[in-house]
Amino acid sequence: MGISMWQLLIVLLIIVLLFGTKKLKNIGGDLGGAVKGFKKAMSDGESEEDKEPKKLSQNESRTIEGSVERNDAKTESKHS
Repeated sequence: MGISMWQLLIVLLIIVLLFGTKKLKNIGGDLGGAVKGFKKAMSDGESEEDKEPKKLSQNESRTIEGSVERNDAKTESKHS
């Protein structure tokens, strides 16, 4: 129950009659340029990922200082 060759040809003929060959050529060129730009952007992104990320030495560490307060007033009143 798929689309037959005749149905595809009729749809193609209607599209050509509606838009004309020149407009379809322009649309095809624009679509091709968009695909080319997308592929270029994807390859540029991959080349940036290929660059070696900054490695931290094993001796280098990061200490975060701070304090934590615990408010037990609510928990004590519930237990009483």
